[in-house]
Amino acid sequence: MFLGTHYPKLDEKGRFFLPAKFREELAEGLVISPGQERCLTIWTLEAFKEFARSASGPATVKHVRDFQRMLSANASDEVPDKQGRITIPARLRSYAGLEGEIAVVGAFDRVEVWNPAAWEQYQAAQEPAFVVMDNIPGQGL
Repeated sequence: MFLGTHYPKLDEKGRFFLPAKFREELAEGLVISPGQERCLTIWTLEAFKEFARSASGPATVKHVRDFQRMLSANASDEVPDKQGRITIPARLRSYAGLEGEIAVVGAFDRVEVWNPAAWEQYQAAQEPAFVVMDNIPGQGL
């Protein structure tokens, strides 16, 4: 399970060090895909396969085809190097507006990579609803 927020820096080649506590689970390989809200999603290979199966639907439905194409065409399979670094391809860095410092966020079954300003803005927008959730019977964490 991936938890916490970390702020590593991208180097000139678009690489960053995975947080130490994420490395073991991602050591054999991972998939980086575009995510919603203009972040990137890092999956273990098994979690990505499971997500892809759950995102499947009949190829005769246009919005299913559109989603599958956007996800698979822009995803990149990577293997961390011996130092625990992974490379984010330029196209994905551009999609998420990443340069310099990045926000690496644990999201239970996946890791999300955000532009730090976008992450702070997202958190600020979501916090009021999150705080209220614990007051709704059956809806709290």
